[in-house]
Amino acid sequence: MANNQPTKSRKGYRWIILSLVFFATTINYLDRQVISLLKDDYLQPLFGWKESDYANIVIAFQVAYALGMVGSGIIIDKIGTKLGYALSLTVWSLTAIGHAFGSSTFGFLIARAVLGVSEAGNFPAAIKTVAEWFPKKERALAAGIFNSGTNVGAIVAPLSVPLIAATLGWEWAFVITGAIGLTWLIFWWIFYDSPQKHKKITSEELLYISEDDGSEVELNSDPPIKWFKLLSYRQTWSFAILKFFTDPIWWFILFWLPSFLNKQYGMTKLDLALPIAVVYTMAMFGSIAGGWLSGYFIRIGWPLYKARRIALLIFAVCALPMLAAQWMGSYSYWNAVIIIGFAASAHQAWSANIFTTVSDMFPKQAVASVVGIGGMVGAFGGILIAKTAGALFDHYDALNQIESGYHIMFIICAFAYLAAWALFSLLVPKMPKVKI
Repeated sequence: MANNQPTKSRKGYRWIILSLVFFATTINYLDRQVISLLKDDYLQPLFGWKESDYANIVIAFQVAYALGMVGSGIIIDKIGTKLGYALSLTVWSLTAIGHAFGSSTFGFLIARAVLGVSEAGNFPAAIKTVAEWFPKKERALAAGIFNSGTNVGAIVAPLSVPLIAATLGWEWAFVITGAIGLTWLIFWWIFYDSPQKHKKITSEELLYISEDDGSEVELNSDPPIKWFKLLSYRQTWSFAILKFFTDPIWWFILFWLPSFLNKQYGMTKLDLALPIAVVYTMAMFGSIAGGWLSGYFIRIGWPLYKARRIALLIFAVCALPMLAAQWMGSYSYWNAVIIIGFAASAHQAWSANIFTTVSDMFPKQAVASVVGIGGMVGAFGGILIAKTAGALFDHYDALNQIESGYHIMFIICAFAYLAAWALFSLLVPKMPKVKI
């Protein structure tokens, strides 16, 4: 139980914990992008990769990531957040370093698969941490803040990885980025524990954190809930649907934005740096603002479900301008960049809120498992949209009409959120708390 230290010195210890989760998420996205940044200039010439070889390596990561989401969620709920997060990050950091010793296409394929499985633990562990350390009215904001680390990682990677590779060699790009994660582990092990056991939290903050949890104050008093039992709840499937329809949109932006700007506007690698940085910077602020909005609705007296549902509807509507991205881009490519950046920020705001619906609907000992199930479904959705986009672009490229392919994909992106919101509202019209 917490000791009574002066309130003024320990009132906001939960924000220290959140900063650790933010940096872990940044490292997560930094590590996964290194190979794509080294592919053209180093790895492809060295190992003689064809595009199909690289595609297989990417798919190995995505499939392993999808399957790893379920396994990691179950493990984290079983062994606890501190050890579970540490285990996940240890394996993915060592695997990231291990890429430096790759000597064949098959070796990289195996390395990416192990990286995918281990990196899948980040979001179940992060959401479980937020559920443990934050009251419901702050969870969306907390999720938005740590989720903004995905954008910071997407910005830092292209600024640092090519420089490391050019200065020290491509192997060191993997070694240095992987070593950053191992450094994070030291701080995690020193600073983290559950609120009920932590020696640096005041009784006042502990009461504030658990004030809306009722009987859930003793987090570790109940055993983890069976995975198959979770599949029997429509609340689980409602979250999975939200992830399936909208996670692929983020994967599409992440993987295809540079190609779109190149094919639509003839932009080179040097030209791409600033527009991509603008898109992910907008997404970072959208993640934080989106988390703040539903918390604001709760603070002014809205019921929890109404606050989450209306916030999600607002962000779904904010994705609709994607329909006009190409038309506005015909006047200036910056119009398209800003519209896509606005849609990316809407997605991150959406993500911050759908993650919190899990802790709204489930007891804490099931949070990581449900996030893992939804994450797996969302990752398979990402694989599906990658296959769809690739086939679509190949078809229209052969017709010399690649713009039509992107137009169809932007229509899908624009309406995916409204479709997900409608299905979510039908499945859980009142967002009832699961009682087990």
